[in-house]
Amino acid sequence: MSVDTTVQSKERAVGRRKTAAARVQVLKGKGSIVINGKELKAYFPHVLLQQTVLAPLALTGREATLDISVKVAGGGKAGQAEAIRHGIARALIQWDEALKPVLKAEGYLTRDPRAKERKKFGRRRARRGHQWRKR
Repeated sequence: MSVDTTVQSKERAVGRRKTAAARVQVLKGKGSIVINGKELKAYFPHVLLQQTVLAPLALTGREATLDISVKVAGGGKAGQAEAIRHGIARALIQWDEALKPVLKAEGYLTRDPRAKERKKFGRRRARRGHQWRKR
């Protein structure tokens, strides 16, 4: 049994941001995006977060040709949206290697390393010290 490697049926990738991790699956289809069993507009009612998720697809012109299924956990809504964007961009690279320069130039392939710094002992927060008192 021979497998034809020229036709992509399904690509998977993981996107991360802060404490959010998104497992993204890209298939040929009609452009539907399902996140944790809900449609995109139901999961992210805020338009700005919807645009964040759709950014790699809009940049490459693939909004209407690919179906995307996502399982995302951890973090808040904004972190989850950016984790999904990162995962979609990585899956698109696996789908078509020619898209890499476009997505890389826009910064969608870079994992944003910024995260909350841990609290240190003897301090109120990560860096905040005690407030000086005269009496």
